[in-house]
Amino acid sequence: MAGFIEGVQRGQTVLFRDRLEDWIGEDDLVRVVDLFVEELDLSSLGFVRASSARTGRPG
Repeated sequence: MAGFIEGVQRGQTVLFRDRLEDWIGEDDLVRVVDLFVEELDLSSLGFVRASSARTGRPG
């Protein structure tokens, strides 16, 4: 895994042009899963890069 973010090649096709938020209904069950995962303390579960660095990227 690289320690930096690479830009997208000009000829590369993008899988999702829109935000996923736009494709998921407000009453969709996946929103419950999203809220549940947001409440988890990922650091206590052993995830090393659970908190964001100052740049907003994973630590």
